[in-house]
Amino acid sequence: MPDRMLQFVSILQQTPAKRAAGDRRHDFAEIYEEYAPPEAATQASRCSQCGIPFCQVHCPLSNNIPDWLKLAAEQRLEEAYEISSATNNFPEICGRICPQDRLCEGNCVIEKGFESVTIGAVERFITDNAFAQGWVKPIRPRRERPQSVGIIGAGPGGLAAAEQLRKQGYQVHVYDRYDRVGGLMVYGIPGFKLEKPIVLRRWKLLEEGGVVFHLNCAVGRDVSLAELRARHDSVLIATGVYKARDIGGPGAGLSGIVPALDYLTAANRHGLGDDVPAFTDGTMDARAKRVVVVGGGDTAMDCVRTAVRQGAASVTCLYRRDRANMPGSLREVKNAEEEGVQFMWLAVPEAFLGDTGVSGVRAQHMHLGLPDASGRQAVEPVPGSSFTKPADLVIKALGFDPEDLPGVFGAPELAVSRWGTLTIDHRSFMTSLPGVFAAGDIVRGASLVVWAIRDGRDAAAAMHAHMQQSAPAVAA
Repeated sequence: MPDRMLQFVSILQQTPAKRAAGDRRHDFAEIYEEYAPPEAATQASRCSQCGIPFCQVHCPLSNNIPDWLKLAAEQRLEEAYEISSATNNFPEICGRICPQDRLCEGNCVIEKGFESVTIGAVERFITDNAFAQGWVKPIRPRRERPQSVGIIGAGPGGLAAAEQLRKQGYQVHVYDRYDRVGGLMVYGIPGFKLEKPIVLRRWKLLEEGGVVFHLNCAVGRDVSLAELRARHDSVLIATGVYKARDIGGPGAGLSGIVPALDYLTAANRHGLGDDVPAFTDGTMDARAKRVVVVGGGDTAMDCVRTAVRQGAASVTCLYRRDRANMPGSLREVKNAEEEGVQFMWLAVPEAFLGDTGVSGVRAQHMHLGLPDASGRQAVEPVPGSSFTKPADLVIKALGFDPEDLPGVFGAPELAVSRWGTLTIDHRSFMTSLPGVFAAGDIVRGASLVVWAIRDGRDAAAAMHAHMQQSAPAVAA
C-alpha cells in the first residue's frame, strides 16, 4: 500500500484492462475490467492532492475527488464510499459513462507527460466494491413526513430527486411510461458501456427504501398532470428529451432511415429479452447491412458500436466537423475505431438514394471556415466534392428536442422556452405552475447523465424548502 500521495512521478497511469477488440465485437458486455484492490489503491495514489482541485471544479456534482482518492489509496474503502456517495447518487454509473476526458480527468493538473489520474475507474471500483461488501443500504429516513411527492420520469434526474426526498422522509411516487426504471440508462445506453443490472439494482434499492414506482404509466395518457397535482403536495417533471432531430433532403422518407433512439431502444430491449417486432423483422437489426450513422455525439458512438456487435457488414460515421471538434468523447471514438468503425470527417449528407428503401447516402465534403459569433468555426461546403456511400441502414443521431409537454400533459399554462424546454425559476426550480417543479434535460436540453443527477438533487432541495414553508408546523 502506498504510504503517501503524489505517486504520479514514479507510477505510470494504468487504466483498467480492456478486452481485445476482436472479442468485444461479438457481445454487449462491458469492455473494461474492474481494478483489483491493490491496482485501485496504486492508481489513486497518483493524485497530487493539489491546492485547487480542478477535477472537482469541473465535475457537475462537485464531487470530493481528492478526498476519496486519498482514502482509496490508503485502502479505507468504506470511508471512500461514504465520501463519494455523499455528493453523487450513482457514482458507479458516472464512473462508467461520464466523459471523464472532458470533465474531471481532462482538467487534472498533473502535467500531461505524466497523464491524469484514472478518476472514473477508481470511482467505479469504490462503489462496486461497496455493493460487494454490503455497505450500500436502502434508505431509512429518521422520520416519516406526511407530505407526498410525485416525480414524472424515472431517469437519472428523477431517481436522484426521489432518493434525496425519500431521505428527508417524504412519501415519494415515481411515474414512468416505460416498464423498467432507468430511462435512457436502460433503453438508450448500450450494455457495453453500462450493463443493465448496474441500473436495475439501484431500482430495487430505492424500492426497498420506500420509493413507490408506477410503471407503464404515461402522464397525459394514464393520468393527468392535474390529477398528480391534486394527489401530491409537490410534483417534479424530469422527463428528459426524446424527440429526435430530423434530417431533410431528397429521399429522407425512405425506409431504412431510422432515429438513433428507436434503434438503440430496440437493441437494448432485445438484449433484455423483450419481444421487439422491429428487431425481429430486421428493421432495427444491422446484421449483414452496410450501416451509416449521421452525427458525432455520444449517441452516434453508441449506435456505431451497437451496429458492429449486431454483425453489420460495414459501419461508417459521417460527421460534418473534424475529430477535434466533435462533441462526443474521444475515448469512445478510439474504442469505435478499434472495433472497426470508419469515420468520415467533414462530410454532410445531401440526399438519400433508393427506390423504396435506402441504398446509399450522397454526401458532400466540408471544410472549416472562420469562427462565427459563438467562436466556433463555421462549416462550409467544398464545391464539386460530392460522393456516394452505399448504405442499407441509415441511423440519424443528430440530437434530441423536447416533446410538446403542455400539449401532452394537457396543461397549456405550463410555460416553455423558445426551444420547447420548460421554463423555471432557476433559484426555486418551480415552473409556471405553483407546486410543479422541473429538472434535468427537460429544462437544460439534451445533456449528460451527471448534469441530470445534479439538477435532480438541486430540485429536491428546492422542493424540500418549498414544502417546509408550506407546512412549517409539520416540517419543523
